[in-house]
Amino acid sequence: MKSTPPTKRPTDAAHLDDESRSLPTELLNLPWIDGHNHAHTLSWEDRERYALSGCEGMVMVASGYHWTPYKPARAEDVRYLWDDAINRRAAIERNHFFEARLGLGIHTGVRIQNPDELLNAMADYCELDEVVAVGETGVTPSQHVEAWDVDEQRAIVQGQMELAAARDLPVILHTPNTSADGGRSYRPELGTPGYEKNTTLGQPPVLAGENPALESVKLDFEAARDAGLDETRVVASHADENNTEYLMEETDCYLSYTIGHSWLIGIDAEDVANAIDEYGPERIMIDTDCANVLRTDPYAIKRAIFELYRYGIDPESIRRVVLENPRDVYGFAE
Repeated sequence: MKSTPPTKRPTDAAHLDDESRSLPTELLNLPWIDGHNHAHTLSWEDRERYALSGCEGMVMVASGYHWTPYKPARAEDVRYLWDDAINRRAAIERNHFFEARLGLGIHTGVRIQNPDELLNAMADYCELDEVVAVGETGVTPSQHVEAWDVDEQRAIVQGQMELAAARDLPVILHTPNTSADGGRSYRPELGTPGYEKNTTLGQPPVLAGENPALESVKLDFEAARDAGLDETRVVASHADENNTEYLMEETDCYLSYTIGHSWLIGIDAEDVANAIDEYGPERIMIDTDCANVLRTDPYAIKRAIFELYRYGIDPESIRRVVLENPRDVYGFAE
């Protein structure tokens, strides 16, 4: 068999060495777990895209003010979100074959009336086998429609962390993202195309200072320590350049980089590769945060698997980040 193609003149192929063709084909079939999404709000076709691209399991987060029609929300509105996710979870798992589990929490993005009612009810919900995480939750500098005092937010976050600590559940922490300014702004009355949220109803920040996003994360970890929650049971979702150094060097939590809507928050596989290079893969994950209120990509993690390799990350580290870490933290079956 000829090693040189019988082309009339040399082509690019003649200049490739054999090493360049030793590609990690195991990445084609590498299963992965999405530790934070809202896939129960997506279409059947979107969930099937997860399955087609190798999703082995996911944590569907049933806390999010986006889906409560009333603002401010009442405890019963949020509990409806929990019940809806519980009601549909088994059918989603049966339809798409991946393991579907739940995260239930009290999101602080909008003020909730009578939140103690939710905390009291949450204890029983956390006993369910399908509930593998508390959250997402965390102190939020700015709220939608009506501001929520930061001390009240912190108390609700700590209350959830106490429940998680008592039941040895991980907490999915919502960390405010500080993506770079994209330049020109859209008309304020139109909002951001691809994100179905009335941004004109945002409230002034309840945290002052130069870096309220990072300060809110620090408050979350104060709450975790007061709650007796082991920091290794915290997954800081929406990690970015603003909080990575603090989270990696001053806490023992896991970082999860949200890459399902990079167009909005500016985080992609390159950021993940940079974090792996600097800190190693042991405490890093990626998630999609896919939801029906914004333009997201169910294929994001599958794409990132290839992109991480192209950026120089070895297959063993990629497997650790997309499969082994979330499997261990959330207790998925091997």
